[in-house]
Amino acid sequence: MDEVIKEATTKVEWKGESYTSVSRPQQSAVAYCEENYPQTTEEFKKILDEMYITFCKKQRNYGPSNISVGTPLQTQDEVRLSLTGLWFRINDKVQRLKQLVVLGQPDEVGESIQDTYEDLSVYGIIAQIVQRGKWGK
Repeated sequence: MDEVIKEATTKVEWKGESYTSVSRPQQSAVAYCEENYPQTTEEFKKILDEMYITFCKKQRNYGPSNISVGTPLQTQDEVRLSLTGLWFRINDKVQRLKQLVVLGQPDEVGESIQDTYEDLSVYGIIAQIVQRGKWGK
């Protein structure tokens, strides 16, 4: 189980900048986590799969224009508009969690805390896809 990464140089692009990173011999983070926290890592993967299925079902229902606000997301202003809409959706979920978890208010709409966490996570991923220019493609 001692997966080792050999020293290597890797070129990475991030935010339009190029970086070179050097990996030193070490146990990979994935192998380490899976060896030391098997139940945690399995549950993490299970949750990711569940989120992906929910994401696909919602995409089938709504299509990409609900996130792109009907724009082709080709200009900075269109992307900003989309990300602003996502910010509002994320803020709605955070406010919902505040009511349910922090203030202990009862659920009145039939959306569980689990559903709220899932939506919050998926919106975060969608925002990254929008920023990377891959939404609706």
